[in-house]
Amino acid sequence: MTEFRSGFIAIVGRPNAGKSTLVNALLGQKVAAVSPRPQTTRRRQLGILTRADAQLIFVDTPGIHNPRHKLGEYLNQEAEEALDGVDVILYMVDVSTKPTEDDTRIASLLEDLPRRTPLVLAANKIDLIPAEALTPRLAAYQALVKREAKTIAISASRGDGLSELVNLLTSLCPIRPPEYEEDQITDLYEREIAADLIREAALLKLRDEVPHSIAVRVDEFKERDNGMVYIAATIFVERDSQKGIVIGEGGKMLKAIGSAARKEIESMGGHKAFLELRVKVEKDWRNNENVLKRLGYKIKR
Repeated sequence: MTEFRSGFIAIVGRPNAGKSTLVNALLGQKVAAVSPRPQTTRRRQLGILTRADAQLIFVDTPGIHNPRHKLGEYLNQEAEEALDGVDVILYMVDVSTKPTEDDTRIASLLEDLPRRTPLVLAANKIDLIPAEALTPRLAAYQALVKREAKTIAISASRGDGLSELVNLLTSLCPIRPPEYEEDQITDLYEREIAADLIREAALLKLRDEVPHSIAVRVDEFKERDNGMVYIAATIFVERDSQKGIVIGEGGKMLKAIGSAARKEIESMGGHKAFLELRVKVEKDWRNNENVLKRLGYKIKR
């Protein structure tokens, strides 16, 4: 009889490496917000994959980068703290591009961690690179990592190599009972995921100058007698001009964001939802520690 394995696996990488896309693909359903915009993920979130022989608890983290404001400092703290005490580290890189300064920063961080923690280098987005370019690009990333690491090439969006990745990670996890119930797939409440899905919809709909300035707070989340969920949420921006862009002419943009978010929320929860959105200006909120704290982003000293 195969002994059951269970482990916490921290997924780290620079912004837009595909960490959340990987978690959603492995779980076979959406639990994490994704978009082409960097820094879509702003908090640690668990994605729990349970199968007959193992339970893999993925710790999805914000992308590690050079912070330009206090929110950026918080995001890096979240990612770095996720590395403490895990059973396996999964360093995810975007192999469709050359290593960046952020990749160098992450490799340096990994070098300082205990060598007893297994490290896997997952080269993602192989679907975006010619086959003949893969080997030299892999070598460039492997050269950054100054410690032993197992390397695997994958495409989180297309599914290439994911079964092999799961088998590899399972083999590296310790033999122990599962940490969570078999049907649990994440540690976040539906309310928290709804906020991320609203922000995801905004990131996908809006032009370049707005997305990083957006935060979402769910003010009310109630299930009504008819089974429909009522959600009221506030979208925060930093400038009056951004508020106008988010609302759009005649409210068209805000309506489009709400419609897209509602569909994702309904798909996630399996029930109908009524979503009411408003937009509020909070000047320079990404550098205001008091506002960051109210929005759930608390910087630790």
